[in-house]
Amino acid sequence: MYSDKPVKLILDDGTVFEGKSFGSETAKAGEVVFSTAMVGYTESLTDPSYLGQILVITFPLVGNYGVPEDSFTNGVSNFYESEKVQVSGLIVSDYSREYSHWNAKKSLGDWLKEHDVPGIYGIDTRKLTKILREKGSMKGKIVFQNENEVEFYDPNLENQVAKASCKEVLTYGNGDKKVLLVDCGVKHNIIRSLLKRNVTIIRVPWNYDFNQLEWDGLFISNGPGSPDFCEETVKNIRKAMEGDKPICGICMGNQLLSKAGGATVYKLKYGHRSHNQPVKMVNTEKCFITSQNHGYAVTSASLGEEWEPLFVNLNDGTNEGIKHKTKPFFSAQFHPEAASGPTDTGFLFDLFVEKL
Repeated sequence: MYSDKPVKLILDDGTVFEGKSFGSETAKAGEVVFSTAMVGYTESLTDPSYLGQILVITFPLVGNYGVPEDSFTNGVSNFYESEKVQVSGLIVSDYSREYSHWNAKKSLGDWLKEHDVPGIYGIDTRKLTKILREKGSMKGKIVFQNENEVEFYDPNLENQVAKASCKEVLTYGNGDKKVLLVDCGVKHNIIRSLLKRNVTIIRVPWNYDFNQLEWDGLFISNGPGSPDFCEETVKNIRKAMEGDKPICGICMGNQLLSKAGGATVYKLKYGHRSHNQPVKMVNTEKCFITSQNHGYAVTSASLGEEWEPLFVNLNDGTNEGIKHKTKPFFSAQFHPEAASGPTDTGFLFDLFVEKL
């Protein structure tokens, strides 16, 4: 018989949810967001784009396939999207202690404890998600003893990209073409996807002046928080755009490339976090089911004359990518590399590598 410790989730509007703990018994605070993905919690929890956030998984049963081992090949995780659990906390309706999967080595609860991340189950996630949809993403905190254990925290007020990015230049692969990867909080499957296409990757920190290096193509990664903190990155991208070498961006990379092209970005009410977002390629009849994880979007109307939208979200009409009208620059707001979601758009990596 299990006797889990009572724990509370407190939202910044005073709403309190009571549940039980299955992770680390450590008070944490962050921005409360929800994802409607039915699978892929190991990928989501290690996605640097969730840094500073408390993740609510709307699928009712979580933990039933456990967690794989921590293993790396040449510095790249074999099963995760980064080196550690990135979320500040995890909230689920029903937690499964018993797990079964050919690749599982430990339970989700044990994994969270290893990384000092609290987990709550027994909460009405449907009610919580309805609040977040109506009021937008909110600040929240997970507490065990009293509500003053930790203060509310808004990750959008700090440079999360600087926290998530690598601290030194790293190199992967030995392909003929060199891809300069700007690490704004890169998912490891972006690295794996590029390596499959036989390139050499030079991974640099978010604010590194990469224009001093030799490369055949520029790739701007995903990342957490607000893109407005990345003006150094935007300045470097703008300088690279003076040439004609291919440039591609994903998620945060879409926003930073757009800003470099003169566009503006804004915060979505509750973001796009799911595996079933429909997008359409502009000026075609092609539609794709995409995996997404972002809280900001590009204002398509603010794009300069040399740019045009590449994809549009069919649910709410928001921008899902841009392209330059004459140069080989393009980006996607969604995740073509998503291992736990649809793989409809993996061809974007092919398009980029073909242009090198």
